[in-house]
Amino acid sequence: MSKHAPEMPIEVDSDTGVWTTDALPMLYVPRHFFVNNHIGIEEELGPDRYAEILYKAGYKSAWHWCEKEAECHGIEGAAVFEHYMKRISQRGWGLFKIEELDLEQGTARVRLDHSAFVYVYGKVNRKVDYMFTGWFAGAIDQILAAKGSAVRTVAEQVYSEAEEGHDHGLFVVKPQ
Repeated sequence: MSKHAPEMPIEVDSDTGVWTTDALPMLYVPRHFFVNNHIGIEEELGPDRYAEILYKAGYKSAWHWCEKEAECHGIEGAAVFEHYMKRISQRGWGLFKIEELDLEQGTARVRLDHSAFVYVYGKVNRKVDYMFTGWFAGAIDQILAAKGSAVRTVAEQVYSEAEEGHDHGLFVVKPQ
């Protein structure tokens, strides 16, 4: 395993302790801490209900992130989505690769390798990285709205690396 510092600026405010990357405040927590909280909530609510809640929250958060980052870096369109995939990959969630992106049609396919959730859950024969699903629709919709498009999308996880027969996860985004 090669090690390298991610290509993203991290600033720590000496007065408040707030970490900032680009235009947004950040939190830095161990993977096991986050995933164990995720598992605890899933056990109480069930994966389907928790996935619904996370979809809405993730959608809203991705919209906000893309809006702020586009403004911070002076980027638009596909460059915003590419930047988003790069940054979430650099933050340890997994490696996200855009397989297809068509903003005019409101579609995308995103491959996920090395999901942080799969590392903890293992092969459990179900989708475990559903937290990311709303992120993709929120990001695409923010980009479309910034371009003046009325198209809105929905995202779904097709399969997960945690399922037998799959060595990666796959998400698709399509118009509602």
